[in-house]
Amino acid sequence: MGTVSHAPPTISMISATNARVGRGERFAWALVSLACLSVLIVAAGLRPSSSGAGTHKQLGLNECGWVLAFGKPCFTCGMTTAFAHAADGRLDRSFVAQPFGALLSVGVAAGFWVGAFVALTGSTVGRRCAGLLSPRLLWWYGGALTAAWAYKLATWPT
Repeated sequence: MGTVSHAPPTISMISATNARVGRGERFAWALVSLACLSVLIVAAGLRPSSSGAGTHKQLGLNECGWVLAFGKPCFTCGMTTAFAHAADGRLDRSFVAQPFGALLSVGVAAGFWVGAFVALTGSTVGRRCAGLLSPRLLWWYGGALTAAWAYKLATWPT
């Protein structure tokens, strides 16, 4: 039978559980939250293109130069459409429009909530979430973006 330690918690244990981020970091997370919210609000105001790409033209942007030059989608074709579908709660359609855009829209929504939570509470959860931007994971994201582009190339109307 094992023994249970009844030693009082150490200072390092107490400070680790009560750790809070400073004002500067809280402000930075508030900016992250507002930036993410801005993207989500813009996406919610768009009507997703039925073709799976081209929704960005509602923002006053030009036709994709890659499509004009090569007749094929660029690696971000369908992102705005994916965000617009996701903002409407249609993650299935978002994924069909641009798989990486669907994942990115969920990430932006999570970024809003994490940023707001850290800004309001001073929690250190944002520091742990920042680990999602490690160089190794960025390579995985690049691979996922490339796979999504291959999907777009394969499903692009000829």
